[in-house]
Amino acid sequence: MAGTQHTGAAAAPAVEAAALSAAFITALRRAGLSCSPDRAVRLAEALRLVPPADVGKLYWASRVVLVSARDQLPVFDAVFAAVFRGGFDPAAPHRAAAAPAPAPSVQADARTRPSPAEDRAPGRAPAHPRTVPAVASAGPDSSGDQAPGREAVLAMTSPEERLHATSFAQLTDDEVLEIRRLAARLLLATPTRRSRRTRKSAHSSARLDVRATVRAARRSGSDTTRLLYARRREQRRKLVMLCDVSGSMEPYARIFVALLQGAVATAGAEAFVFSTRLTRLTRQLSLRDPDDALARAADSAPDWSGGTRIADSIRRFVDEHGRRGLARGAVVVIFSDGWAQEDPGSVAAQMARLRRLAHTIIWVNPRKAAPGYQPLAGGMAAALPFCDTFVSGHSYTALAAVAAAIRGGGRTSLKERGNSCR
Repeated sequence: MAGTQHTGAAAAPAVEAAALSAAFITALRRAGLSCSPDRAVRLAEALRLVPPADVGKLYWASRVVLVSARDQLPVFDAVFAAVFRGGFDPAAPHRAAAAPAPAPSVQADARTRPSPAEDRAPGRAPAHPRTVPAVASAGPDSSGDQAPGREAVLAMTSPEERLHATSFAQLTDDEVLEIRRLAARLLLATPTRRSRRTRKSAHSSARLDVRATVRAARRSGSDTTRLLYARRREQRRKLVMLCDVSGSMEPYARIFVALLQGAVATAGAEAFVFSTRLTRLTRQLSLRDPDDALARAADSAPDWSGGTRIADSIRRFVDEHGRRGLARGAVVVIFSDGWAQEDPGSVAAQMARLRRLAHTIIWVNPRKAAPGYQPLAGGMAAALPFCDTFVSGHSYTALAAVAAAIRGGGRTSLKERGNSCR
């Protein structure tokens, strides 16, 4: 690659691609656009592979790497204009600068690459491309005309990145199928606990196994010649998941049930759904085919998309399953928005019973992601003091917080729960 680009008689100074990318990323972050450090690395690599000859090529190279959503364009255009055009007006920070026209070889999409307004103005001649600092590349491949040619691949933002941050309620039918497939593949692991069962150990730091030592002595017919030791085994806690499939949760339940199906298949979880009554779906969701499993689950719950009875559903779970050992020392995850058609006092009473059995209670409420959300709904406000963790789980990215809470959540005191769930 050439270290310097010429426009007429003036030569543009050579600028290191890494320095240019870092400075531009810093300007974008100061303007409020979220850009991770790995974006700077991608932009530097793109500029080394495709050195921009004018401001238009620099604009598109930066845009495909740094912009992942339509609402980021105004900030990006304004910062780009201020840095490379000098046309940013501080009095109007929200006015988007006109984007330069794409190169003739670039097929611009009308939805994602709008033509600049200045090029559409009648009777106005297109502006000459402005010279930008040439990107100096490092390494043996940049030795002038002697450098061997190589295929340049420009890193573009994946559509899945925007899809992962989109709320489940805003997904199209095709996007729902994609997110359901990804949610079913999430690995959920509960914390471990010490079992009553033991295993042999050769270390004297373990507990002396008196019974095994005596049995060995009886088999030899004399006093034992060595002592036997044992350690208590570690095993993972049970995972129990209860999902609200009432009408208010319908946009989110279609994803959460897929998460339940993956948890049953990979983590041996117990799955329940509830609306006006509780239905156990562990057997139906244990099928290998996800579509078949979800179809049988929907057929087994006749109250799907009905009303909400949180207190009655939790009471039935504790009476019929929890007290028999299913909830003892388990990690219990409840997916619900807390909109119950019951007395909040009943919800609090049943949550207190569940609290005495479970090791950890995690409440997943997709409404929590709304700006200014407050847990004021009767059922949600009554249940919150008995929860260890309160997360939204409204998008695929937010499900990472659910998995982290399942993996490492420890039991907290009532005061600590009150502070952490706000």
